[in-house]
Amino acid sequence: MRGSGGATGGRGATPGGNDDAAHEGRLIVGVSGSLASLAALRAAAREARTSGRPLLAVLAWEPPEGEAGYMLRPDRVWAENWRREARARLDRAFEEAFGGDPPGVVAVERRLVRDRPWRALCRTADRGDDRLVIGTRVPRRGLFRYGRTRRLVLARASCPVLTVPAPRFPAYMRTRLRHASPADFSPA
Repeated sequence: MRGSGGATGGRGATPGGNDDAAHEGRLIVGVSGSLASLAALRAAAREARTSGRPLLAVLAWEPPEGEAGYMLRPDRVWAENWRREARARLDRAFEEAFGGDPPGVVAVERRLVRDRPWRALCRTADRGDDRLVIGTRVPRRGLFRYGRTRRLVLARASCPVLTVPAPRFPAYMRTRLRHASPADFSPA
């Protein structure tokens, strides 16, 4: 019954659980490789598994000097090198979160977008029935409590946004975790 047109056209699943879930939009998740984005990737995969929605993972990248700096001195070889690094970071995030593709998810797409993260996510999640999932770091005190990407996505997204907090760790462990690798957590 997937893809069958009909008069239902509803955005949410009915309590009976019939095939309205097949008419829902995509789950788009922002991936950067941080602990918060890995938590968001796991949460999006869990929801995609239960709802039957396709999962679209987006990693936004820019040249290190930014687009304006790149336009002054364009170098396609250097840009291709950074694109390959972004692809490796996206693949590494799936490897760290699931050991490959998430099990039980109907369709998984990995997409690289050359743009700022907030703009790439808002442009990708452009339909009202999509759901955007982003990871957020632990809020700090002061005026800029949350990251710029989170603020701009929440202000400009045209679909519902689910924010997933990063796992909390004691302060003395944060420095050690920044230098840890997945092999440090595997059983001996």
